[in-house]
Amino acid sequence: MENFKRNISLLMDFYELTMSNGYFVKNKKDEIAVFDLFYRNNPDEAAYSIFCGLEDVINYVKDFRFDESDIDYLKSLNIFNDEFLLFLKKFKFRGDIYSFLEGSVVYPNEPLMTIVGPLIDCQLLETAFLAIVNHETLIATKANRIVLAAKGRSVSDFGARRAHNIDSALYGAKAAYIGGVNSTATTLAGELFNIPVSGTMAHSWIMSFEDEYDAFLTYAKLYPENSVFLIDTYDVIHSGLMNAIKVAKEFLIPNGYKLKGVRIDSGDLAYLSKKCRKILNQNGLKDTIIVASNSLDEYKINSLIDQGAQIDSFGVGENLITSKSNPVFGGVYKLVGIYKKGELIPKIKISETLEKITNPSFKDVYRVFNKENRAIADLLTLHDEKLIQPLTVIDPSKPWKNMVFDDLTIKNMRVKIFDKGELIYKVPDIETRRNYVRYQIDNLMWDEEKRFVMPHIHYLDFSKDLYDLKIKLIKENKYDK
Repeated sequence: MENFKRNISLLMDFYELTMSNGYFVKNKKDEIAVFDLFYRNNPDEAAYSIFCGLEDVINYVKDFRFDESDIDYLKSLNIFNDEFLLFLKKFKFRGDIYSFLEGSVVYPNEPLMTIVGPLIDCQLLETAFLAIVNHETLIATKANRIVLAAKGRSVSDFGARRAHNIDSALYGAKAAYIGGVNSTATTLAGELFNIPVSGTMAHSWIMSFEDEYDAFLTYAKLYPENSVFLIDTYDVIHSGLMNAIKVAKEFLIPNGYKLKGVRIDSGDLAYLSKKCRKILNQNGLKDTIIVASNSLDEYKINSLIDQGAQIDSFGVGENLITSKSNPVFGGVYKLVGIYKKGELIPKIKISETLEKITNPSFKDVYRVFNKENRAIADLLTLHDEKLIQPLTVIDPSKPWKNMVFDDLTIKNMRVKIFDKGELIYKVPDIETRRNYVRYQIDNLMWDEEKRFVMPHIHYLDFSKDLYDLKIKLIKENKYDK
């Protein structure tokens, strides 16, 4: 969905422009390059992440342009070649983009996206691609963990007021919904992205009336089909709950409605929810749900359920929208190849830090499924490499341990999104993307990967050709002291 008609093409690190100017001046602007966008570690020591942000990457590329004011600003810096600025003025992305589907379960060190095109085209996209994918993947992943912790109970995003500014609230709500939450309290996100919205009242509503009973009764008369009362303004059990029950018996039920729910936003949520459930049941209100909020996350929700808390729905705010426990998704964007006279020259970054050594060349990503249709590994290969089973693969962390794939289903996990600058992919609606997440989690993954503590680590194997290429390039580029 194209939501905001604003030009953010200069949302890039300045070095992308200085490098691109250099490529232009040195007649490298039409060299075809291959860049990978990938990440090195899952947040919260998890086994996987949920890829999100593809729709907004597509919109960014479609709208990418340099306005007259952008060119004037760059010219005022007195650093860029005039012909380069004229080139930017007419710029349109000319390359190819391959990507995982939005909502895919993904793993470290596999290219979520590969961008193939003129060197300048690929370089100028770096910062925005990372900003979009890093943020939305982080929040979708956090949301999915919270939803798993809730074990089928409803979860709503309450995070806008604690988000890191407006875009973070909006696109965070979108990512959280794709990740699995049921609704958002952020109304604009509901309008823009077709997400269900939820919410009733704050403490200020109750305190604005003479007493709590009048506040609940007035609300019930205004919204009789959505009567969820916040019951912890004064005293949860002796005041809030009793007044909610009184309004249910005196107004809602006699008029053909019911008390939909009560919400607790402070105190010992496990104890209070169990106490409320008992009293509600004793008063014939077994269908009234109990909603809980107050700085929740997957760990607190998991603990509450283990304690037997009688909570039917969770509102999760700051810990979701900021992924507070691990607020950085470390996606990177690296050059992996350059075409010279039509031949791909693979490139590799060498580092004394093992995890910072990149995987070279233009690659494909496959997922390997056993006969029960469970994903047992991911496989990196050279692009368009022929896969014939039985297939010998190599675990790069244990290269002596070769594995053989035979009679297994091997699926290419990425699709082509742009072809020579033209969009050739139709983004599914948000419900389809959300359902895709749920389908993978429920049907394709092992339960051991979903653990919050010491999860099983998904295997990422290399084809022999890719592994041999990487070792060859490391040896060729190694500096011996």
